[in-house]
Amino acid sequence: MRTVVQQVREASVSIGGELHSSIGTGLLVLAGISRDDTADDLAWMSRKIPNLRIFEDEKGKMNRSLKDIGGALLVVSQFTLYADASRGNRPGFSESAPPELARVLFDRFVESIRHEAGCPVETGVFGADMQVSLVNDGPVTIILESPKKP
Repeated sequence: MRTVVQQVREASVSIGGELHSSIGTGLLVLAGISRDDTADDLAWMSRKIPNLRIFEDEKGKMNRSLKDIGGALLVVSQFTLYADASRGNRPGFSESAPPELARVLFDRFVESIRHEAGCPVETGVFGADMQVSLVNDGPVTIILESPKKP
């Protein structure tokens, strides 16, 4: 599993010109599911993200987590995180999970991170054409990948 985690002052998802979901201070998580991901990958990522110490403390050091600041999460599925553009100019997506599997795993990930984070969790709509807006804070952007399997 691969995610792009962005610290935001606000973020939202619109679909067809209509606001679908939004958060204030917190994290926007773009989540990609690979064809090899398992429940272990989802659990690892669900524990990692809410505990990342990427928010500044009173001394200006990145020392506080989403849980510490009482922030929110906006989680958006994004299969293009597994794009491979190493050959040619048109990316391939063979590492991405097929849509049927990705939908199931994405839904499980959202439920797991809701449980782990203990904060408001909003989402986009799996497979929809979404417009994602954000005000990146910092900017702080972290790319996470679940540990490789032996």
